[in-house]
Amino acid sequence: MPIDKLTHAYTLIDQANAEDPNKEKVNNELVAKELIYGKRMTDTLEKFEPHATEALKLAARSQHICRWKISRDNYPLDRVGYLKWREELKKFHAKKSSEILESVGYSSETINRVSFLIQKKQLKKDEDTQTLEDVICLVFLNFYYPEFLIKHTEEKIIDILQKTWRKMSDKGHEAALQLSFSEKALELIKKALF
Repeated sequence: MPIDKLTHAYTLIDQANAEDPNKEKVNNELVAKELIYGKRMTDTLEKFEPHATEALKLAARSQHICRWKISRDNYPLDRVGYLKWREELKKFHAKKSSEILESVGYSSETINRVSFLIQKKQLKKDEDTQTLEDVICLVFLNFYYPEFLIKHTEEKIIDILQKTWRKMSDKGHEAALQLSFSEKALELIKKALF
């Protein structure tokens, strides 16, 4: 029995992300960082927006596809360098996912929509772009924020939390406040938001 396009696309995206040389420990096993990130994006999207369009599902899974190939170190370590790096990444992720989706047989309409979403076009105006941003923020808060707490100053963490919160919708805020946080993590969220 032939597999459906979405499953096939997920498999190819996962294969590409499994090549990430950076590893993360998950259940005592080392897993490619971007592989686990893509799966976390899909799981979070399914809970947050069970009726997501296929394009949104594809954009979520390929959000960080092959991210390690464009190193942050190749750009100046200031705000301008950071923003340039992020812009290059968005274009790179859109191009890489488009190649995979084309090979699976998706229409140019779907491919263009996925590319649009990955590049976060019309944030706050386009419903799917906003949902994708909410999911990105929820994945950060749920899986990466605890590690962030250890690495950064309180001032930097509060700044990041405020920026994250501004990007989210009311529905995203509601979902974020349902997450389970440590006492310290919650304390900083309260400082940042209230």
